[in-house]
Amino acid sequence: MSRRLGRVAAVSALFIALAGCHTAKVLIPPNLRPAENATATRDQAVKQLQAATPCCSNFADFSYRTMLPWQPQRFELGGGGMVANLDGTHSYFLAFQLPTAAKLPYRIAVKAELHGRWLHSSYLFAPTLVVLDSGFQPIRTQDIGLCEHMGWGNETTGAFGSFSVNDARARYLLVYSSAQQQAGGTYWEQSPAAFSAKATLQMNSTGSFKVPHGPDGTLWVGMMNKTYAKAVDNAICKKHTEGDGVLNTLRTVLPAVPWSTPGDKKADHPATNGKRTDDGSGGP
Repeated sequence: MSRRLGRVAAVSALFIALAGCHTAKVLIPPNLRPAENATATRDQAVKQLQAATPCCSNFADFSYRTMLPWQPQRFELGGGGMVANLDGTHSYFLAFQLPTAAKLPYRIAVKAELHGRWLHSSYLFAPTLVVLDSGFQPIRTQDIGLCEHMGWGNETTGAFGSFSVNDARARYLLVYSSAQQQAGGTYWEQSPAAFSAKATLQMNSTGSFKVPHGPDGTLWVGMMNKTYAKAVDNAICKKHTEGDGVLNTLRTVLPAVPWSTPGDKKADHPATNGKRTDDGSGGP
């Protein structure tokens, strides 16, 4: 008995010691910790980006030594990385050399990961892609629209997008985030209340919302593969259009079926005129 009491006392002392130091926070599940301030986190990242000294302001200033990966690879944008100033907008960036042996047209896949521990306090790095020729002249520029896809694992979960290259002059690719992208948002079908009990008290537990875009984050970029193509093609880009109900849809699809409504005065068998015989069956 004394040995058991000794063990209990030792365990209790350990928890008391942990409660008195900052490292005890790691023992608290994320959904029970205080919610992060999304605006403060994003504003801090924006200030850090604006305070950085740009290295490049012309497409010819960038280094395009890195080959575009043959399948999407993970890149971190921010955290003291190099900053470009394009059209008066500061942005972190990636620069690639495009494969000349690839058969045209081909697709480039992108995926942005949520930046933040809580869904309702997260944001995304929304990319802008610029394809350049051998003289560093832009051939095509596009803000990539991101669409949500929730897969069975991290590889197929996130905000997906794609970009098609169909010009034989394409030699280089620059990835950054334009002013319009940084000020926008991506539709997200899941409610943040599904991720924490505290969020249920702060936000509507149903419906959908938009995840704001931010200045930094994690981005996957590379040649499209089957896994990403399936995620891109099945991703959710906007709220589904609400229908007129199952019965109305069936009436439209199967008009030959004699549909009846609860308000109809006629009986199920009009030939009986609603009369019943002694044996319970309809008759004249």
